[in-house]
This record gives sequence, C-alpha cells and structure tokens, in this order.
Amino acid sequence: MLDFNYMVSTKVLFGKNKIERLGEELKQYGKNILFVYGRGSIKKNGLYDSVTNIFSRNSIVYHELPGVQPNPRITSVRQGIKLCREQNIECIVAVGGGSVIDCAKTIAAGFYHEGDPWDLFLLGDSTIKKALPIGTILTFAGTGSEMNGNAVISNEETEQKLAIHNDVLRPRFSILDPTYTFTVPRNQTAAGTVDIFSHILEQYFSPTKDAFVQNRVAESLLKTCIYYGPIALTEPTNYEARAQLMWTSSLALNGLLSYGRITDWATHGIEHAVSAAYDVTHGAGLAILTPYWMQYVLSEETTEKFVEYAQNVWQVKGKNDLAVARKGIEKTREFFTDLGMPKTLRDVGVQENKLEDMAEKTVLYGDVGKFKKLGKNDVLTILKNAF
Repeated sequence: MLDFNYMVSTKVLFGKNKIERLGEELKQYGKNILFVYGRGSIKKNGLYDSVTNIFSRNSIVYHELPGVQPNPRITSVRQGIKLCREQNIECIVAVGGGSVIDCAKTIAAGFYHEGDPWDLFLLGDSTIKKALPIGTILTFAGTGSEMNGNAVISNEETEQKLAIHNDVLRPRFSILDPTYTFTVPRNQTAAGTVDIFSHILEQYFSPTKDAFVQNRVAESLLKTCIYYGPIALTEPTNYEARAQLMWTSSLALNGLLSYGRITDWATHGIEHAVSAAYDVTHGAGLAILTPYWMQYVLSEETTEKFVEYAQNVWQVKGKNDLAVARKGIEKTREFFTDLGMPKTLRDVGVQENKLEDMAEKTVLYGDVGKFKKLGKNDVLTILKNAF
C-alpha cells in the first residue's frame, strides 16, 4: 500500500426528511445564497418548494441559477460567477445530480479567479486556492460529486470536457434522501448505476499490487450495483435499492477506494472526449467503452487482475486464466446490456469520421491510463472497436 493523507470532510445527512436540517446547516455559512439547479424536475416533484420554503423560514436571501444541463457547460459557470459577484453571494446550494453540483463547484472556485473560469481547467488544480462554501441536496445517484472535490465541465466552443480536483471544492454538507431519486427515469437510473460501477473499476484496475482492503471494499460496492441496480429499474420507489445505490455512489468516489494506490481513469478520459463532441449521457458512454477498454488492455501482464475481478465479482470459475478473464469481461458487458445501455458508439449517434479527432483530444495533455498507458493509437483502436 502506498502512503496517503486521508480527508473526507463533507458532512453527510442521509435519510428521509433530512432536508429539514438545511436551514440549520446554512446558518454557519451565510444568508445570501446562490441556488443552483437543473432544468425543472425539482419543480415537478415539489423539492423546489421545499427548499425555497426553508430559505424563507430562515430569512435566507437566495438568487437562482436554473437550467444547468447534463454535461454542464462553462457558459452556465460564467453566468453563475457573474451572479455571485453582483449579489455578494456567501454560499452556494446545489440541488440536483452531479452536473448541477459540478457546475456549482466550478462557480465556487471561479468566484476567486480573476480570469475566465475555463482557465482553471487548462492551468491545473494547483491554481485553485479558495472556493465559496457549497451545500448539496442530491437527486441522482451516480457521480459521487456530493462527497468529493472533483468537477467536470464541458466547453462547447472547443469540444472539450475537462476535470478539476481540489479538496476546497468538497461540499461542506450534503443531504442524501433516497426518496428524491424515486422519480429518476429508468434510463437515467441505469446510466447512474453504470457510472458508479465505472468509478469503482477505474480504481480497482490499478498497477498497485498491494491494496487488499481497497480491492475487497471495491468488490463489495460492485456487487451492490449488480444486485440493486436492476431492482431500482423494476421498482423505482424501492427505498432500500435507491438508498444502497446512493450510498455506494458516494463511497465509490470520495477517496476511500483510491487512497494508498495508483488509479487509472483512461476510460473516463476517452468518454469525456466522446460526450464533449456528442453530448452523450456519461453513463451510457461508459457502458459502451468499458468492455472494449477491458478487451484492449487484457494481456499476459494484466490477466491476473482480470481473473481476480471475474472470480470475486462475477463468481466465474475455470482453470484457464485467460478464459476466466474474458468471461468476466463478457459478464460486465451483459450487465450493462441488461440495464438497457447502448452497445456501440453508433447507437448514440457518433460518426466514424470523428473518431480520430476524439482520440487526439483524449491525449491532448499526454497519454492516459495507469493500469496500462494508452497513447493516441491505442485510444483510436478502442474507439474503432466500440464503433
């Protein structure tokens, strides 16, 4: 196990009706709030009224930034920063899924940045020194953004989708009420499950050999997705299924699995290039690409890890290690397909003449991946195989 510093600072309020704690939590951060949310679902399910009523009861002044899109845009970030500066905002409340939360995080960091907020993604994480405090109310299980310092933003002009990472971006508190995910559509529930699954895999497939406890925790979380993902699809108001997926999403990407080892993230890098160009749902893109990444990196050197995965997660048995490894990959593909996810890039509208451009953008800042390093030609081959 490698050396590490452990910090998971977000206060989590998990369970039914935890929103009643919102006013109390906000008191320590200020009474002039930027309220960030998506494209209207919280108004349909009543959550918008609940939040604004709490603001009113606690004499909190709020200014709204609605309409944050999936694959959130840098244009929304710029708009939010402008509002924060004009209204002397003290704290940001993000109500929604990872897109809304990532937008809020970038606004929080951009508030203290003198230049354009896209600079933060180009100049590197070390340029982020300070951020406005953020609280979140989660309505979608998938990204884990409610409990980490990561944010991913798309730039439509440059067709790029890039990430920043800094502990100052961790939400100060996050309200996780599984009932708020009851109305998430079936395809989005499936995509969220794949996103969780992929986050775990990106950390599980590691060149660090001695990470026994991290591997066993990861395998348990993968099995949770396998068991409860289909239940959430067929029984959308099943509280236990929604709760298990919500908490798994948080644990998958709050640092618990990555501390003490090197992690990969090649598949995410490739998918970001795809969804930046075609606005593909992130989980759908990962469902397509992950099995093809697995097939490509499977080799004599990596077979042992794939066997561990196949045996411990999918209970695959056999004496031929390569056959066991391939069966684990096939089981992964079958799971995604059974969730209703697309199988090829063609299925989500990707055109073949864009593959090379996406490969170039994937490696624009260098090769991707740590489990197996991938250059442009490697990425292009994976994209062609997935096409």
